Amino acid sequence: MPLAARNHHFPVTTVELGLNLVHKLFLGRIYPWAGTFRNVNLSKAGFTFATAFAIPSAMRDFERYTLAENTPCRGSNLIEVAEKIAIVHTELLLIHPYREGNGRTARLLATLMAYQAGQPGLDFGFIGSRGKQFEAYVGAIQAGLDRDYRQMRQLVLKALRRGQRLAGGA
Repeated sequence: MPLAARNHHFPVTTVELGLNLVHKLFLGRIYPWAGTFRNVNLSKAGFTFATAFAIPSAMRDFERYTLAENTPCRGSNLIEVAEKIAIVHTELLLIHPYREGNGRTARLLATLMAYQAGQPGLDFGFIGSRGKQFEAYVGAIQAGLDRDYRQMRQLVLKALRRGQRLAGGA
């Protein structure tokens, strides 16, 4: 919904100004509706994402709780950093606020969080778009429905270590 059309009872949030702007800048040349929450219900492979009606409220909660508790991303070790990124990544993908580009946007946000934690980035290239690693990734997202982030933490940890190797570190 355009900012001017928003109900005055629901103030514009940092997520709407920040994440929506990132989505628009990142994907606006591909999708004319980039940067706005979806207004259609979506499902993928039998899994139904948050209803379009619930997205504004879910994103406010995402900002208030998930982002506020995990950003700026800091940790005393790589596992703590991976945990914070895994939580944010999973919760954003479960909401699935955009019609397209949710995974790309979530991976970009994960990379920004890695930078906040002093890491050189992440390399999610091992996941691909099909096969066992992709199935593990989808399973890790679905485990987040029960607030179980262990599988995603392992995938993020692997992506962080791959990012370090690419940067010539650890």
